[in-house]
Amino acid sequence: MHQDWIWGLVGGLMIGAAAGVFLLINGRIMGASGIIGGLIDGSGRDSVSERVAFLGGLIAVPPLLVPLYSNVDTHITQKIWVLVLAGLLVGAGTRIANGCTSGHGVCGISRLSLRGIVATVFYLLGGALSLVVFRHILGVI
Repeated sequence: MHQDWIWGLVGGLMIGAAAGVFLLINGRIMGASGIIGGLIDGSGRDSVSERVAFLGGLIAVPPLLVPLYSNVDTHITQKIWVLVLAGLLVGAGTRIANGCTSGHGVCGISRLSLRGIVATVFYLLGGALSLVVFRHILGVI
């Protein structure tokens, strides 16, 4: 029996725990795009060190976990341009939606926020549409 679903469960628990800790310590929602966006546009000047620490954790922790999970196959594409384009589309989408999966999906839904629920429905539909277009129509992923 395949047990790949366990990795999704573990990841979800880690994101949920991080969101809870962030809310308890800082009194604010853990929206990754808002945290990073505040660094880029300068609106987060009052909490730069906190934002940099968060971003540092996002970058530093995955490579530290590689020895523990080296045999997990992510099925990620080898086409760098597809990864760059995907990142740009996700970034644009988070700005349009005023938030991302951690802000709207994890924190918004857990607080029963109508805005978070609606945003989550639409970005999931956008992701499904992107998959159909890029995999099944264009064949690039």
